Order: sequence, then structure tokens, then C-alpha cells
Amino acid sequence: MQVAVYTCEECGFEIYQEVTARNFMPLFECPSNRCKINNTKGNLILQLRASKFLKFQEAKIQELAEHVPKGHIPRTMTIHFRGELTRKVAPGDVVGLSGIFLPIPYTGFRAMRAGLVADTYLEAMSVFHFKKKYEEYELKGDEEHQIARLAEDGDIYNKLAQSLAPEIFGHEDIKKALLLLLVGAPHRKLKDGMKIRGDIHICLMGDPGVAKSQLLKHIINVAPRGVYTTGKGSSGVGLTAAVQKDPVTNEMVLEGGALVLADMGICAIDEFDKMDELDRTAIHEVMEQQTVSIAKAGITTSLNARTAVLAAANPAWGRYDLRRTPAENINLPPALLSRFDILWLILDRADMDSDLEMARHVVYVHQNKESPALGFTPLESSVLRAYISAARKLSPCVPKELEEYIASAYSGIRQDEAKSNTPHSYTTVRTLLSILRISAALARLRFSDTVAQSDVDEALRLMQMSKFSLYSEDRQRSGLDAISDIYSILRDEAARTNKMDVSYAHALNWISRKGYSEAQLKECLEEYAALNVWQIHPNTFDIRFIDA
Repeated sequence: MQVAVYTCEECGFEIYQEVTARNFMPLFECPSNRCKINNTKGNLILQLRASKFLKFQEAKIQELAEHVPKGHIPRTMTIHFRGELTRKVAPGDVVGLSGIFLPIPYTGFRAMRAGLVADTYLEAMSVFHFKKKYEEYELKGDEEHQIARLAEDGDIYNKLAQSLAPEIFGHEDIKKALLLLLVGAPHRKLKDGMKIRGDIHICLMGDPGVAKSQLLKHIINVAPRGVYTTGKGSSGVGLTAAVQKDPVTNEMVLEGGALVLADMGICAIDEFDKMDELDRTAIHEVMEQQTVSIAKAGITTSLNARTAVLAAANPAWGRYDLRRTPAENINLPPALLSRFDILWLILDRADMDSDLEMARHVVYVHQNKESPALGFTPLESSVLRAYISAARKLSPCVPKELEEYIASAYSGIRQDEAKSNTPHSYTTVRTLLSILRISAALARLRFSDTVAQSDVDEALRLMQMSKFSLYSEDRQRSGLDAISDIYSILRDEAARTNKMDVSYAHALNWISRKGYSEAQLKECLEEYAALNVWQIHPNTFDIRFIDA
């Protein structure tokens, strides 16, 4: 309150009282001449509609982890915002503030006990956001030109993915999946009010020492709004919301947890497998309905938690045990597994060539404090954020001609799982929605308003590659080498479609879904053409079976 206005019941006189401090003593007697002459003590009534109020907000800021002194806990400070500065900050924002540091002297009995000690606060004068929200991103002239140039680049998908944590060796497909998590798909709201989420959830499960936590930390740094938490250090209340007493009004208020703070952002949960089962159930509602429902201390409400969950976990026995089934190793309930769009299994295998390459990469990073040359300059986090903010403005849709293709691909995955004795994944209708979401995110990256067949193929490939390490193990067990396996894939697909001719593009698409490269396909084509199993077109490399 800036100016308090009173009216006298006796004479109707209006009195104005200026309020300059936090507290003020209201007037009780009318000071007008009429009341003095009549010798009446006119009763004053405070007129709230006529009084002048100023917007006020009290907030608490916490020190960033990298600025905390050795052995200390992060310090907090009370901030007072007035006027137009109110509602400029939200929980979870990283901000810089400038203002006047002032004391709040104690009053009454507390002042006698406190002596010369006083509470302090910062009277904010300006607020600066270090990371802007995607919606608030305004591209400057040079940024617009740079993004337009990047969008025209045919290999932008790979370049953006390689720019994520370039110091971490390999994991090309995992980085592509994490890039799609940052981009996300558009949220769909149906006519009857039903919502279909657009956020992509990913779980990285793998052996120790495969850089899962480092990838999580890097994604949180890139995202404009991100919260990092660990499984053992998080309770169900800490993830959703807690009921506390407000120090200003003494009322019971809700304080949002990690998932609510990460609204419209990313929540990274490390050591996901170490979480208590009761705490893990708090995530179920957030991952599909994108809300947190609360019924505590007389407060019944729903909080928004439109967040993408990125979890990292170890298998049940610390390392992946190949003698046990995937379900035993993963050790997460099917209700939770089906909510993840991609569950990525990262197995640490001993391989002479890849181990040598990785060791050289790690030594180079230690020596030079930067990643080895990628063939292009990795994009900075600010450029990545600008590109993603521009991509997120699009809302791609699936054209009619792709409906049958996506439906047949989904039914194919279900059939493969039904035939398998030890299925590697848990396929439900949510898997179909995952394919649509990942395809839409890929279309956004291309700045396209429609989803193309190549987007669907890449989405299917990523979902297949997430279990690639297990497929390669199955192939080793069955005694098939890569060339024989590629031949059997092409033969089975040709038999399924009742065609004697297979185009090279279709063949490459089929085998890339199973994790094989183009070089292996060409080697297979040459080997079986020499055996007179099929004929190869000299220019287009299309295949014609001689005896299917």
C-alpha cells in the first residue's frame, strides 16, 4: 500500500495517509475542522477501493553450485520486487540481480532479544535472465542469418548432434536422441479437451563408466530450463510438491518440487534405479498426464509439470548380465518402461579398435582441454538454443499417405516381439505415439510443416539402435555373421511383400534399422551376386532375386 484513504462516518471527510514503511499505524480519529468544532470523534473507515496499492513480490534466491565456497552449503537471500519487476522471475530460473542491500530491523519483543542483529534483504532494481525461455527468444539479425544458413545445410541433423558434448567420445545415436529430446514434438489438444503430450522421455541404462551422468549434466546446461537431481537424494515430495507455511502471510502454501520447477523444460534424474519404489510412483502421472495432483493440508489442486524426463540408471546387478533376460537386467516396472519413448541400453564391450580410439580421444581431451577436430566447428550452446527455439515454433503434422506406412511398421514391431522368446522391449500403443513424436521432432529440425517418410524411418532406426548392443549379441549366439544376416533380412522382407525386385533405398532402410552400415550392404550385394542368388543393377544398385 502506498496511499491509504479513509472516509469519516460523521462528516464524510476524505483523509489521505502516505505509507512509506513496511508497517503503518492506521488513523482512528477524523482530523477535519467540522468534527473538531462539533467536538465529535468521527469514526474513520479505510476505503480499499480508493487506496493506492503497489505490486509487491517476495522471492528467495539460491547461490549457484559453482559459486559455493569450499565445504559450505548454498546461501540464500530474500529479494523484494516492486512495481513492474514483479512476476519477472519464476522458480527454477537462473537470474542476475542488481539492487540495494537493506536491513529489516526487528520490532517488539524480538528486537529486545536480537539486540543489534537485523535481517537483510535486497531491494531489486533490475533483473537479468541468463537463459531465456524458448518462447521469449528473439533472434537478432546475425542470429537469424546464421540459423537460415544452418537450416539450408543438408547435414544439420548430424552437426547439431555432434555439437552436444563433443568431448565425450562416440555415442552418435544417443546424442541424436538427446537432441530430439531438446526439440520435442508439439503438444496436441483435442476438441473434447484431451491432451496428448509432445515431450520425449528417454532413459539411458548402461554399464558404469559410459558417460551417462556427463551427458545428463551437459543437456541441463544446454536447456534453458533444467533441473538435475539424483535418485537417492530425491523423495516423492521433493520431486512433486511440499506443503509449507508462508513466512509473509502465515498461510499453508505449496512449494513445487523438481518436476514442477522443470515445467516446460527438462528434469534429469540420475541413479534412477536407486530410487525407492514409493518415490518412483510419483513420476508416473507426470510422464503421461503432465500434471502433479495434490491433496494435502486442505489444499486440493493440480500443478503443471510439462517436463521431459531424462533418466540414467544402471542394470539390476551393476553391470548388464548377458546370461539373464533383458527384463531381469532392466528391473523397472513395465508401467514405467512403457512411458519412456526410448530406453537406451549402453553396454561396455571390450573391442580392440574402439578401445584404442576412445583412449586416444580421452588423452587428447586431457592434454588440450578440447575435443579433437570433428571436421567442422561445434556449435556453441547459445547457437543451439537459438536454433531449437526457432524449430519449436513449428507444428508438423503427419500426411495421409504415411498413415498406412506407420501402422504397418508398428504392427511389424509387435509381431517381432510376439515371436521372440526374450523380447528386448515392451511394445504398447505408447510406442506408436513415440514414433509419431520422434518423427515430428525430426521434421521440426528440418523446418518442415509435414512429416516425411525419412523422418519415420529415422525414428524407427533410433528405436531399433537403442537395443543394438543386444541384437549384436543375439546374432553372435545364433552364429550368423553380418553378411548372412543382411541377406536373411532382405530375403524375408522381399518374401513378406511378395516382390522379386527390391530397390536399393528400401534395402538400405531395412538393414539400417537392424544396425548395419551401407558398406556391409554393398559387400553382401557383391558376395551374393557372385553366387548368382540375385542380380544387381550397375547404376542404381537395385536388387532382382533370381529365385526368391
